[in-house]
Amino acid sequence: MPVEFYSGTDWEESSGPYINLMYDGSVDLWPWGINCESDGAGDKDLLADGLHPCLAIGDKANRATNDVGVMVTYNAAADLAIMNVAQNFMFKAYVANVLTYGGGNPATFDTSLAVGDPVYVDDSPALTDGVTLSRSPLNAAGNGNPLAGYIDYPQDAYADFPVGGPNCASSMPITVANSFVETLVTVKLA
Repeated sequence: MPVEFYSGTDWEESSGPYINLMYDGSVDLWPWGINCESDGAGDKDLLADGLHPCLAIGDKANRATNDVGVMVTYNAAADLAIMNVAQNFMFKAYVANVLTYGGGNPATFDTSLAVGDPVYVDDSPALTDGVTLSRSPLNAAGNGNPLAGYIDYPQDAYADFPVGGPNCASSMPITVANSFVETLVTVKLA
């Protein structure tokens, strides 16, 4: 399980589009940092330059309608983040396969992560420190999660058998256990 936000040099899965906007990290962006989870107690990884989390933008009171973006850079001294908010930008991120948290009933899980599956910014305590995305439209407290985007093919996994080459079979869908799993996938911003 990840313990920090995705930081690989291959975090970008597309060469654009870019609409890079600056936001105040401590005012405008969530979930990250101390006591940021829906239970008011759980923590997420801290923002740092070189990390690329997908975060909600704006007040949590707007939850289900918040805009989302992927952090491009972060200036810790000024607490300012440059976020790419361009629709259809593709990036790598860990996604939890939880569909519902249960609310007294057992949680449900997606066992087949497929192209086109929606993913949401989720501040639930079940997600580990470096994970802000899940398949659940509601967090563990029953509040709406903002739509982040959709699972898509990684750029190195297209089926190109007609022309030959190493990518002769698709990597999708990804089969995972019928239990809580966090999987690195490509997400296309909504």
